Amino acid sequence: IRSIALGGVSSALVMLATYVLKIPTFIGYINLGDAVIFASATILGPFAAVSAAIGSALADLIGAYGQYAPATFLIKGTMGLLAGLVLKKRPNLSLWTAGLLFIVCEIVMVGGYLIFETIIYDFRTALAAVPYNALQAVAGVTLGLVSLPFVRRLRILQDS
Repeated sequence: IRSIALGGVSSALVMLATYVLKIPTFIGYINLGDAVIFASATILGPFAAVSAAIGSALADLIGAYGQYAPATFLIKGTMGLLAGLVLKKRPNLSLWTAGLLFIVCEIVMVGGYLIFETIIYDFRTALAAVPYNALQAVAGVTLGLVSLPFVRRLRILQDS
């Protein structure tokens, strides 16, 4: 029951961090959703896939990017699953190794959207979005690593 409740709260936090917490950049904006996905993976393990998928897809639906929701559901869910599986198996990863894990997750994101946008638009249009998605990835890795020591101290599920 505790995991389900935390999953629901995590879904809401992913949605809010994606939809509301936007940082303007020279090519649009970045959001804090990926950092919350990594925090959720630290707490929930592979169950973070559900929170990542639902929260991110809801942000697309609310934000008028509904055509992206199915792809986002799969891409962000995969990120949460991958990060959650590794962090559950090795909860005390060094920041360096966690950084590599988060980079792999963000490569999944950039590659996933490249494939999806190639299908719905064309390759040139999809390729034009790669710098934006790469900037989002850098923010996700950076903020995920900054939050990791704090999230590990929460010990929400470990103490139950």
